[in-house]
Amino acid sequence: MSWQLSPHIADILKKGAAFEGIRRDEALDLLALPLHGRETYALMQTADQMSRERFGSKGENHFHIGVNVAPCPLNCSFCSLTIKAGIFTQSMEFSEAQLLSWARQAEASGADALNLMTTGNFSFERLLEIGRLLGRSVTTTLVANTRDIDHKEGESLLAAGFVGAYHAVRLGEGRDTPFKPERRIQTIRVFKEVGLQWMNCVEPVGPEHRHEEIVDLMLLARTHGATYSGIMRRINFPGSPMSSHGMISELEMARMVAVSRLVMGDVPRAHCTHEPHSASLMAGANLFFPEVGASPRDGQPDTGKGRGQDFVRCHALQREMGWNPDLPSNCFAPGRQAGVR
Repeated sequence: MSWQLSPHIADILKKGAAFEGIRRDEALDLLALPLHGRETYALMQTADQMSRERFGSKGENHFHIGVNVAPCPLNCSFCSLTIKAGIFTQSMEFSEAQLLSWARQAEASGADALNLMTTGNFSFERLLEIGRLLGRSVTTTLVANTRDIDHKEGESLLAAGFVGAYHAVRLGEGRDTPFKPERRIQTIRVFKEVGLQWMNCVEPVGPEHRHEEIVDLMLLARTHGATYSGIMRRINFPGSPMSSHGMISELEMARMVAVSRLVMGDVPRAHCTHEPHSASLMAGANLFFPEVGASPRDGQPDTGKGRGQDFVRCHALQREMGWNPDLPSNCFAPGRQAGVR
């Protein structure tokens, strides 16, 4: 048995560890490594070292609140919140009292952000109202997760108190969704141009996705300067049309998290994985998403009573792997270099 890394892989890892970012072909070579091989674990250790150097020991937690449940007519194939899925047949918005209760719970638990997610046909004006309501009630940073927008709408998000926006060009965009990748990228540019931080994840990853399309989205995150990126695997809800493809394992997700971390270089202030698990916390990830409300991965109206994990669980996982959720956020402190205190 050889104890040496191949010179080619060792060179890529050295380049990554220097925060230079790596090329498309180099990222593809890393994704092709045997999953249980020595070089894959060296890759994961390199990514872990990078994140601990840049992010300190901070474990980030951005609280996902799914604002509404609805049979969405946009019918993205991987989403449980669609007409086609047939799980939810009535539209329902969680009450302001419930949203406030969740937001205050998050603030008391030390959340680094509130990520407010809506379905694609939810009223944008109503999202702004909810942002203003929560902004008057808690001090936690607000992040929007909504449809494609224009510059005027981006400025409205800022005026309503939002600091950032989550948006992704999804794997299978235009094939498994009705959206064009170009329109999604246009919205990302809007965020940057109006002064919103852009949050991203390469998602929803399944076994059917080619390494080339996965790496291209990693590079997109670096090119457009995502505050964070990472990997989210597709979860097949009961009756999902994607079930025949199966799902990737948490270990496979951890390898992708590591490759993404090397691709991102010195750009991000955090690196995410979803759903929360331990393996990726040894592969460059430090950001989790505790969840309540609607989720495209769940058949429960409130994922806090289903798949969603709470702060107690997320904090426990992070502490077990040497990440401290009690430290200040790296993502939202103006002028502070990530990991520097």
